[in-house]
Amino acid sequence: MSTATTNGNDDDLSSRGQQSPLASQRAKQSSDPKEANRTGRFTGYFPLGYKEGFSQWWANVPSAEAEHAVMSYVPYLVQPPTHTQTGKTVPSETISTSSFSESSGDKVSAVQTTSNSDPYGPRQWHSKLVKLSGKNRALNEFSVERIDEEIDQNLVMLHGYGAGLGFFYKNFEGLSRVKGWKIYALDLLGMGRSSRPPFKLNVKDRQQSIIEAENWFIDAIEEWRVQKKIDRFTLLGHSLGGYMAVAYALKYPGHLNKLVLASPVGIPEDPYAVNADMPEPQDSTLANEFIRDQKKDVENSSGPQIVDTPKIADQNNFLNARSKAQQASNVGDRTLSPRKPLPRWLTYLWDANISPFSLIRWSGPLGPRLVSGWTSRRFSHLGSEEAQALHTYAYSLFKQRGSGEYALAYILAPGAFARSPLIRRIQGVGRQYLQPDGSVTSSVESGNRSRENGIPVVFMYGENDWMDIAGGYAAEQKLKEEKARILSTATAEERNSDNGSAKVMVIKKAGHHVYLDGWEEFNEVMREEMEDVSRRGKQV
Repeated sequence: MSTATTNGNDDDLSSRGQQSPLASQRAKQSSDPKEANRTGRFTGYFPLGYKEGFSQWWANVPSAEAEHAVMSYVPYLVQPPTHTQTGKTVPSETISTSSFSESSGDKVSAVQTTSNSDPYGPRQWHSKLVKLSGKNRALNEFSVERIDEEIDQNLVMLHGYGAGLGFFYKNFEGLSRVKGWKIYALDLLGMGRSSRPPFKLNVKDRQQSIIEAENWFIDAIEEWRVQKKIDRFTLLGHSLGGYMAVAYALKYPGHLNKLVLASPVGIPEDPYAVNADMPEPQDSTLANEFIRDQKKDVENSSGPQIVDTPKIADQNNFLNARSKAQQASNVGDRTLSPRKPLPRWLTYLWDANISPFSLIRWSGPLGPRLVSGWTSRRFSHLGSEEAQALHTYAYSLFKQRGSGEYALAYILAPGAFARSPLIRRIQGVGRQYLQPDGSVTSSVESGNRSRENGIPVVFMYGENDWMDIAGGYAAEQKLKEEKARILSTATAEERNSDNGSAKVMVIKKAGHHVYLDGWEEFNEVMREEMEDVSRRGKQV
């Protein structure tokens, strides 16, 4: 049974009479053609009115309060445990001045649900800021732990570019139903409510800059893992979080039981992104993230990016997505025509590393209105109050001091194509050489080192995903080819112990944000993947 059915959240949201300023403005424009013509094109893209936008800017809702409001939509968690220390300031032991209630402080007690009030409980919910080494380095963490039972598996969730762990609010309850698991969601360093140290690179070489930008995030994740004393875990990453999850698996092998990549960015190789200064977006373009209405993605039963002629599906090949992906996956077989260059103003901003969030911070009272252009479309399929809470949460994060956001230009070219495509290196996931202490090094001959025996890798895409699913199928093929190559000379014992596998899955009626658009199916699929990890663990 779905969470919505169990708790009636969807019904409650749809029956609420009060409508948010963002929703009412869009409704007014949709129902009144004269109003739409009068307000013009600008209002069509940014539906929040000037008055409402100014009010939100003036209110200056702290990100702790905004995250708290979103978390209150988690079933059984009306009063979520949200620590008030935000990434806007240096972490400290003192109570944050951004406290949203008189009783809340930097360190908060965990909230526990009982088996009487929680049919999947008892569970413990906790929010904290985990301090790391160095100056102003800390990760915002939200966890859900099953109590009164042994916990032997951990799931770590990473969000996408500029987002925060609060966007997983529809997944925490559903995923924490699996017995024996503890769920962690992290804000990447320099994003969400994690601390925001200055982002600086010490190298100028192109490839080294890419590596250093990746390390800026994944070194923090590894330090967090060591501090939490977690030996092995399952890693789930969405979009940029998926890219970082792969980078983590390659640099810090031996710690993952499974890798789940939800609409990951940076897999396909695009010659223009790799060789040219600035590529023009083609099929996979960030513009879709801002101009496409998510309500249409959720309601439509066929995805424009993956539809092909109807044939019998296999291996979750929804609407025959595989055939089109296979046709597009071999870049070498395609004749590339010259592309029209991007506008000079866009390439200038990209070269200058001016992020979209910089524009929001500079715009002052217009900031909430600019953000509404994204949130009004991204959360258009949700109830009005829920969408408003997410809008406020997004704005509270976007307006914070710039930090991790500046890494994007070193990792991706415009159009979400990677400077160093993952398709070139993803075959190494689960196949790295290890030292006896678990470290990775090139100073010892490979013949004297042990090697990872593979891990399951799952690629998830939305049915209407703007991220190119062809990259997922190409990556799946490379992982399978690498496994076949290694096992061709392996012993019978090595073949039996090999855990490597790869598969692509499609979440119906979902776009790029598969965990939110198709959250019920997403949670169900994830629970099955988690149960698979538990079964594998018992067989060892």
